[in-house]
Amino acid sequence: MDNIRADRTPEDLLFQVLVDWGLDLALPIVEKTITGKTTFFVDGNALAACFDAGISDELVKEIAKRKPLRAVFRDSSYGNDSVKINVDQIFRLLSPETEFEASSHEI
Repeated sequence: MDNIRADRTPEDLLFQVLVDWGLDLALPIVEKTITGKTTFFVDGNALAACFDAGISDELVKEIAKRKPLRAVFRDSSYGNDSVKINVDQIFRLLSPETEFEASSHEI
């Protein structure tokens, strides 16, 4: 079940994450398509965010290789718990310094 309102865009979710984490809304944001998914990079590698459904190990590996300080994904993007566990393992292996979480609150 998705607890994010249907009318919210990925940009809405990104700005909510920026506010929640106390990041400056004026930081530069670059939008890239990685493995067919829209991914945002804030202030270089200060934050990587992807809110698309159906994230894959390949996407997570590509993001982790960039070694962002923080990464966030939409909680419902994982599909199931095993995918979420894989994300954790990928970051531990490729970018152990990255703090990551799922965006799961309603906005």
